Amino acid sequence: MSAATHQFFAICPRGLEILLADELAAVGAQAVKPESGGVAFAGTLATGYAANLHSRLASRILWQLSSGSYAREDDLYAAAHAIRWDEHVGSRQTLRVDVSASGAPLKSLEFATLRIKDGIVDRLRERTGARPSIDRERPDVRVFCHLDATTATLYLDLSGEALFKRGWRLDKGEAPLKENLAAGLLKLAGWTPAQPLLDPFCGSGTIVIEAASIAAQRAPGLNRPFGFERLHSHDRAAWRELKQAALAAVVERAAAQLVGSDISTRVVDQARLNAERAGLRAWLDDGRLRLTAADARTVETPAATGLIATNPPYGVQSEPKSATVAATMSAVGDHLKQDFAGWTAWILTVDRALPKQMRLQETRKTVLFNGPLECRLFRFELVAGGYRPRAAAKPA
Repeated sequence: MSAATHQFFAICPRGLEILLADELAAVGAQAVKPESGGVAFAGTLATGYAANLHSRLASRILWQLSSGSYAREDDLYAAAHAIRWDEHVGSRQTLRVDVSASGAPLKSLEFATLRIKDGIVDRLRERTGARPSIDRERPDVRVFCHLDATTATLYLDLSGEALFKRGWRLDKGEAPLKENLAAGLLKLAGWTPAQPLLDPFCGSGTIVIEAASIAAQRAPGLNRPFGFERLHSHDRAAWRELKQAALAAVVERAAAQLVGSDISTRVVDQARLNAERAGLRAWLDDGRLRLTAADARTVETPAATGLIATNPPYGVQSEPKSATVAATMSAVGDHLKQDFAGWTAWILTVDRALPKQMRLQETRKTVLFNGPLECRLFRFELVAGGYRPRAAAKPA
């Protein structure tokens, strides 16, 4: 693979940019720069491949092909037409173009998207004699363009499906927690495989499955395809080498104590199927990962000390449901104070009143976004007989 340096942008949930910057630097990224909603970085194409394979926090990795000034839609056509698309895209492949904007002076992003698409397909037709088809649902190749007030930046998507789709989820359930946000929760909590971990609202098992993957040093992209594999410029030998190294790094017998529970037996059964698809059958068999049906208000303490990481039901759909969730969380708070002294709880919720509902004082709160939902990640240090704050809470 060429040693040429390229520019990339990694998209991630807002609130995880600094953690993602550290993660990218660990796989060889250079000139790492956190920005709102993602991280810009530089490296070889192999660096871009490695970011896709190893990043737990990114949602998508984009390869920057051009960046320049513009004033009208025709400038966007010219910018798109100037790129050597035939080096990356075949005329028989399908294409999708997406445009985002911040302060752009254009009247219609739909027309801007059309002009960029025209520039791409005209260039390919001139070079190959044919033009690709457009497919909005399952394209072979995706092109992204971001417009600010004066600059248009064109990217080629390297990821394909969003990176939080690890390839194991069968049933998303209600309001699913994305895998990269689960990884971010664990990272913010400072969890290590040496700590017992409990998720008393495990749902489809996202948090504990992600934790098992971390403990096993299993790259999150090992079981899924990527968009760059469909590009004409794809270096198969370099990708094979990266993937073989990632497979060799997996520690199948890694030690951990992970427990996920949910009040619904159907949901727990689905979580077990997800865990098996994630390659964790041995973990289920030997008890390193336990998925059980239990009420969060009475769930058993799996160890003397440990860490709770969970994303309870939000209760935002209706007022009656909200009242039920509030009552449940009040009972959960009582249970944690009584039976989980010595533990630390990290709870992700959209409900800013959660500490009051649980009658607990948070020692930290971090703003995160689960898709469009603005959430708070609260930390509670649990002590017997009530709560004594050990540090001042940070403002939201």
